[in-house]
Amino acid sequence: MQAPDFLVHDSSDTVGVIVVEGLEAGKTLTGWVMDTDETIEVLALDAIPLGHKVALNDISNGDTIIKYDNDIGKAVADIKKGGHVHVHNVKTKRW
Repeated sequence: MQAPDFLVHDSSDTVGVIVVEGLEAGKTLTGWVMDTDETIEVLALDAIPLGHKVALNDISNGDTIIKYDNDIGKAVADIKKGGHVHVHNVKTKRW
């Protein structure tokens, strides 16, 4: 397996975490789903910085975002598969 562009800890996650620098829009990203040892591909719609997240499927405004098998907040905008997921479109559910 080639080195992955993003990691997914659990197959129920809705986002993967980017683990390489310099990803540009239009690149096909390779991800490793750790709990199933599966490789998946996602077309990046945006440039996504190291440590930020990529949507694994379309996410609707109000949907829960799952990372590392944990609820990390809710989408505050629609996010297309392959889109950049970060503080501009995800907020905590606490307030």
